[in-house]
Amino acid sequence: MPLVNESLEAAIARPRRSMLYMPGANARALEKAKTLPADSLILDLEDAVAPDAKAAARKQVVEAVKGGGYGQRELVIRMNSLDTGWGHEDVLALANAGAHAILIAKVESGEQVRHVEALLEEYKAPPDLALMAMIETPMGVLAAAEIARSTPRMICLVMGTSDLTKDLHAAHTRERLPMLTSLGLCLLAARANRIAIVDGVHLDLADDDGFAYSCKQGRELGFDGKTLIHPKQVQGANTAFAPSAEEVAWSKKIIAAHAEAEAKGEGVVLVDGKLIENLHVENARRLVALAERIAELEAAA
Repeated sequence: MPLVNESLEAAIARPRRSMLYMPGANARALEKAKTLPADSLILDLEDAVAPDAKAAARKQVVEAVKGGGYGQRELVIRMNSLDTGWGHEDVLALANAGAHAILIAKVESGEQVRHVEALLEEYKAPPDLALMAMIETPMGVLAAAEIARSTPRMICLVMGTSDLTKDLHAAHTRERLPMLTSLGLCLLAARANRIAIVDGVHLDLADDDGFAYSCKQGRELGFDGKTLIHPKQVQGANTAFAPSAEEVAWSKKIIAAHAEAEAKGEGVVLVDGKLIENLHVENARRLVALAERIAELEAAA
C-alpha cells in the first residue's frame, strides 16, 4: 500500500529507542517530559487516566502539545478506544492538536484502525498525522498483519505485553518465553509491511538487570525500541537500541569495501576474513543511517 506522503515514510524510519509513557492527567509530568532524553513521548489518555479525569486530561494534553517546547521528540497521544465513552471525543480533539501520531489502544482488527482514520478525514486531520496501534490482546496478535497494512497512516505497532500476558494466562519471566510467539508474529507483521515496531514495558523498576536483559533481548529479536514506564529507564533503552560505535565502524568498512568490489565488477568481497554480500551492505546502510539520525536528535536536544 503506498504511503500518503514522504513525511509518513520518514516517520517510520525515525529513532524510537525509547518511548516513554507520560500520564496525560499529570501537568508536572507533561512539563518534565520536555527535559527527558526519550526519542518519543506517549502522552496517555487511556490506562493512566481515571474515568472522571478523561476530559480534563484530554484538554491538558492538547494544550501541552500546542504549547510546544518538546524539541525534536516524537509526540504520540494514546487515545481511548472508540468503543468507550471517550474515544470519539479523543479523535475530534487530537485530529488537529499537532502531535506526530495517535496511538490507538487495544486494536484487534484493521477495521478498527480504518474507523479512526475515517474520523480523522472527517475532522480534517493533516495528511501527515500518523497512526500507531497497540497490540495487547490475543486477537490483536492474530490480526497483526491486517492491522499493519490497514492504512497508509499506520507507521508503528506497539506491544502491550502486560495485558497480553494476562490474557494468555502466562507468567512474567526474565526470558519472556511465554511471549516469544506473540512477539515474533507481530515482528513479522511489521517487517512484512515495512513499518516500525516497539517492544513492551518492563514493570519492575527495582530490577535493573532484568530491564537490561529485556532491552538486549528486544534488540536481538528485531525491535526498534522499547516502551517505558519511568524516566530512569530512558538512558538504558537509548543505549541498548542504538548501534554501537563498533557496529557503525564495521558497517562503514563493509559499505566501502563492497562499493570498491562493485566498481571492479565483483559481487562479493572478503572483509577481515568474512564474506560480505549485498544483504550485509543493506543492513550496514540501515545502521549507519540510524546512527546519523540519533546523532541529529541528540545534537538538537
